[in-house]
Amino acid sequence: MTAEKTLSRIAQQVSLCTKCTLHESRKKPVPGDGPAMAEIMFIGEGPGFHENEQGHPFVGASGKFLDQLLAHAGVTREEVFIANVVKCRPPGNRDPRPEELAACDVYLEAQIEAINPSIIVTLGRFSMNKFFPGAKISAVHGQMKRIGERFVIPMFHPAAALHQAALKPSILGDFAKLPDQLNEARKSLGRPVVDRKRKLEEITDDRPKQLSLF
Repeated sequence: MTAEKTLSRIAQQVSLCTKCTLHESRKKPVPGDGPAMAEIMFIGEGPGFHENEQGHPFVGASGKFLDQLLAHAGVTREEVFIANVVKCRPPGNRDPRPEELAACDVYLEAQIEAINPSIIVTLGRFSMNKFFPGAKISAVHGQMKRIGERFVIPMFHPAAALHQAALKPSILGDFAKLPDQLNEARKSLGRPVVDRKRKLEEITDDRPKQLSLF
């Protein structure tokens, strides 16, 4: 089965899932969006109000800021896969509970296996704890570590900067490092490395060029 078909099957399973109580209040499940061959996978915490209404991740205020952060790193949303540790909205945007995280983990693991990204970027402490149990995000954010067959970078959740303006420089700085970290991961994993100097070449016509991932 292709990665695309696997992700489609997972999304269908999520839409019918009743493994935890979150399904009782969901309007639309949010399995995740992005290409099956994405090199970077972002994992957030859980759908919020707007995500629950639309069925897509990061479409509210946090999503708009995430788009800005992606642009800061020189990448578009269409080039990355975005998911959450829970696929249905916790009521009132409360923290996801251990049994809810456990129920959804099988879907997340299946997505990671299908996509096989070079880098996973965790957004917030709940997704960070999946890979860095007991770590403090203030101490490890932006630091890339190899875990199994890929690299993981813990980062602050975009919503954190919306509530704590002092965190914004740290978040911007972490995203600015992504291009170099991706090439480092590619090299270590034996995948093709992209020459970032291509992005600095002069445009030969008046139309903006579509740049490839980093």
